[in-house]
Amino acid sequence: MTAPKPVVTGVRTVSVPVDDQEQALRFYVDTLGFTVLRDESIPTGRWIELAPGGDNVVVTLEQATEVVTRGPITIRFTTDDAAAAHAALNAAGVDTDEILQWPGVPPMFAFRDPDGNAFSITET
Repeated sequence: MTAPKPVVTGVRTVSVPVDDQEQALRFYVDTLGFTVLRDESIPTGRWIELAPGGDNVVVTLEQATEVVTRGPITIRFTTDDAAAAHAALNAAGVDTDEILQWPGVPPMFAFRDPDGNAFSITET
């Protein structure tokens, strides 16, 4: 018996719901250092694709709607230095939690974007 051909072969993008795409774009580019891959007009606003660092995952800033809700941390980003990333985000006025440090686990902390979406940054 042969294995079935995979239906899902990867992750193309991760969408983040935002109320103000322009404000969100400035936050993700100017504060977090993402690179703009695409910014095009579409009927519901803009299709904005961003890349965090040299990663191959694409983040889209999707116009929030009544059916698009925010919730617990669903995206965990990485950094080379959690303490430096934490200090930089605090200096930029970003809503951050304290750095969590447990034996055998890399340092990490949570933060929120201007729309209240929660994320985490973990040291690699």
